[in-house]
Amino acid sequence: MDLHHYVQDIPDFPKPGILFRDISPMLRDPVGWAEVMDRLGVLCDSLKPDLIVGIEARGFIVGMGLATHKKLGFVPVRKPGKLPGKVYGIDYALEYGTDRLEIHADAMRGQPRILVVDDLLATGGTASATADLVKQAGGQLVGCAFIVELTELKGRGRLPGDIQVESLIHYS
Repeated sequence: MDLHHYVQDIPDFPKPGILFRDISPMLRDPVGWAEVMDRLGVLCDSLKPDLIVGIEARGFIVGMGLATHKKLGFVPVRKPGKLPGKVYGIDYALEYGTDRLEIHADAMRGQPRILVVDDLLATGGTASATADLVKQAGGQLVGCAFIVELTELKGRGRLPGDIQVESLIHYS
């Protein structure tokens, strides 16, 4: 099945000159979504994670779907101030400025094997920061998985070299 069919191109979003790759059509289609979960499930079978970590916000959708599909736990990585209690945080550089991600301090208790998921890999900044945050919190990062990868932005190169990185759809 060609998953490109389920991605809609939205020109000039979120700002002029950007071509946004929207997975909303995939989310609306149970056959397409099931195929995504099955393909990511094969990766889970190979990597054997204990937990799925999803990056805010669409990573929550992908991550919870996959965690449920494979009967695994789920941990959200959120923007600052969204998680109650003690958190670990990491600041990371954006094109213009910085941002921050946080995870519950006890989320990686027992040094679980972690698969990080998100809908899109672009420049790799958010995914790289999440990988660092997982390690900081005590998790064993075993892989990262994305539905869409914008290969020309070389985000994969910012991720740790000792993990498996998989994307289901590639745009160059």
